[in-house]
Amino acid sequence: MRKPCLFIVIFILVIAVAQSCKQKSAQTSGTGVFQFKEKLSDYGFFTGVLKDLVPRKGVFNYELSTPLFTDYAVKDRFIVLPDGQSMHYTDHGALDFPDSTFIVKNFAYRSPSHQKIMIETRLLFKDPADKQWKVMNYLWDNDQRDAQKWIMGKKIPITFLDDSGQQQSTVYQMPNTNDCKRCHINNSVLTPIGPKARNLNFVRGGQPQNQLMQWATGGQLQGLPAIEKVPVLPGWKDSTHFTVSERARAYLDVNCAHCHTQGGDAYNTGLFLEYEQTGADHIGIMKSPVSAGGGAGGLDYDLIPGDALHSILAYRMNSVEPGTAMPELARTVIHKEGVALIQQWINEMKK
Repeated sequence: MRKPCLFIVIFILVIAVAQSCKQKSAQTSGTGVFQFKEKLSDYGFFTGVLKDLVPRKGVFNYELSTPLFTDYAVKDRFIVLPDGQSMHYTDHGALDFPDSTFIVKNFAYRSPSHQKIMIETRLLFKDPADKQWKVMNYLWDNDQRDAQKWIMGKKIPITFLDDSGQQQSTVYQMPNTNDCKRCHINNSVLTPIGPKARNLNFVRGGQPQNQLMQWATGGQLQGLPAIEKVPVLPGWKDSTHFTVSERARAYLDVNCAHCHTQGGDAYNTGLFLEYEQTGADHIGIMKSPVSAGGGAGGLDYDLIPGDALHSILAYRMNSVEPGTAMPELARTVIHKEGVALIQQWINEMKK
């Protein structure tokens, strides 16, 4: 009787190993090529009710000191590191993420009844096969139970509350995967935009310690220097600790500089809006537009010190007209507070 029992034990072990291998290889096809899963729930990033976005062990959320504006969307951001791996500090550009990292960004809106309504979730995955980042979007179902892989983008009518509690309606533009690549590609290489050390270097509300230091202490981040040596990107709303100029430049860095930079999608304009940019002509001061066409509204210069009304930069930010509105992607309504900050910056600029 021992041999049949031994056979059964071996059979059970083989099945268990096969199931484990299947789970570990669920992100790859039969040929070993990475494939995104069909549903957000298939990844197991969250526990409990999916729309609550409660991260499982090993998944941690993060915030940015100055985030990208997207139609007043409520955003939740998460990083999923492979077991036993850590991020590494870099003083320029995004942190150095290990292969097989996921970066998760969820978009929702606040309804007039103050409910959080999920719209889409975007994933970035660093493929170990070629060390390149891959992107995929997931569209939330109407019943808010799950999100389905969605490549082609979609126009979604929504009615929402903005940051001042005012009700607005728009047709939210869920991007297709190629739209995502337009913003995320630099010199033909797709890369994360938001999680740079300088944009993570702050103490989150309700937290006792700097976000980067928390990660270093917890083992998720290696190579962090003394925190006072880490660059800081100002919080665009923080008028207590930063000047109008610092806040405006931070806003432009996050909302515009991923395209308006060397190697970016808007490189040919000659308008470069990185926070560290110092050239007056590069940030648009008394600079004639190169390729704005009718989108310039008949105005002559990107930025006129002391005159936001006649500055193309402020004019295009204050528009939703196709061909005029900037940024071209990621928004369908005017960011009132952001426009007000840029107008103030320009109007206070010395002539």
